[in-house]
Amino acid sequence: MKEQSTGLAELYKNALLENVIPFWEECSIDTEYGGYFTCLDRQGKVYDTDKFIWLQNRQVWLFSLFFNQLEQKKTWLEIAQIGADFLAEHGKDDEGNWYFSLNREGKPLVQPYNVFSDCFAAMAFSQYALASGSESAKEIALQAYNNVLRRKDNPKGKYNKVYPGTRNLKTLAVPMILANLSLEMNWLLSSDRLEAILDSTIKEVMEDFLDSDQGLVYENVTPEGNHLDCFAGRLINPGHTIEAMWFMMDIAQRRLEQDNGRQEREDNKNLINLAVDIVLNTLNFGWDKEYEGIYYFLDAKGYPPEQLEWSQKLWWVHLETLVALLMGYRLTGREECWQWFQKIHDYTWKHFADPEYGEWWGYCDRRGDVLLNLKGGKWKGCFHVPRALYLCWQELSAII
Repeated sequence: MKEQSTGLAELYKNALLENVIPFWEECSIDTEYGGYFTCLDRQGKVYDTDKFIWLQNRQVWLFSLFFNQLEQKKTWLEIAQIGADFLAEHGKDDEGNWYFSLNREGKPLVQPYNVFSDCFAAMAFSQYALASGSESAKEIALQAYNNVLRRKDNPKGKYNKVYPGTRNLKTLAVPMILANLSLEMNWLLSSDRLEAILDSTIKEVMEDFLDSDQGLVYENVTPEGNHLDCFAGRLINPGHTIEAMWFMMDIAQRRLEQDNGRQEREDNKNLINLAVDIVLNTLNFGWDKEYEGIYYFLDAKGYPPEQLEWSQKLWWVHLETLVALLMGYRLTGREECWQWFQKIHDYTWKHFADPEYGEWWGYCDRRGDVLLNLKGGKWKGCFHVPRALYLCWQELSAII
């Protein structure tokens, strides 16, 4: 096991530092207007210059994180600054809400219709403030975070197209991202405020969205945590569930390190084991037994899903699963986590890694054949691949 883990740790480390990060360093920087290009073809050539706020902020966060946690490389901080300066100037409307997308020069294209732009702005500027020491970055991070808290119960606000009152549903995406975001913001928040927010997100994810009889987490439930028998009410998103579970494990392990008493230690150990149970249940439910890989969307009752892309195999789903399984194995030693990790590791490296031109494919069909000849676009940027490679490297090193 030790020898195998050592070889895997080197694989993930080398893929990150020698393959993926150089791809984004060389291909994504807009030296003329600032910010980053994310619409990159297989070879890294730009095929669209629009700038999507999620992906801009995620890249600021990533290069800031690596500067803070891996090596204080001047070029990494400079890359983060290119994005941070562009976003600080162009990313928000007059009320402080973050747009969804901009054109190359920074003029708004799509209104701030979704709170997740604010989420990733808070993450990005919190990490960038740590790297740069910028007071203005701290202020931007806190402003964006407070926006998220203000909007979390109605994340689309006036841009919500759902008719009010008939079918009220809340989505897993909000509390799961708030859990991870709050840990990112911990150095800027008081301890009492942080713990209260974390308690609330744990309760919502692990009680309202979890169906304890099935052991599955639903993507949408009523505000009271009940199911509705409709497309949205039956939706299972395996990737979201599994990513949310490593967020839960991350909270629990950080609290274990604080050693706040026997009962709290037991509660956090139980939370970790429950999260691992859910990861394993989700894999057993969401694994394609004919062609392998994890389905993108499923219906909890086995009906045809609403999403036509339900059977596609996506990069981020598999990468987040690798992180969750390694974290679960390290924290619990449960052999089933390691067995699933080996299976999904083999599938992921076979179907998504591009050994010829660097970086990873994002979208495969059900059979595992590449669907789109791109390395980045409107939804895929410098985030899930490098973050997962980094976290898997760290988890494997800790296991060793």
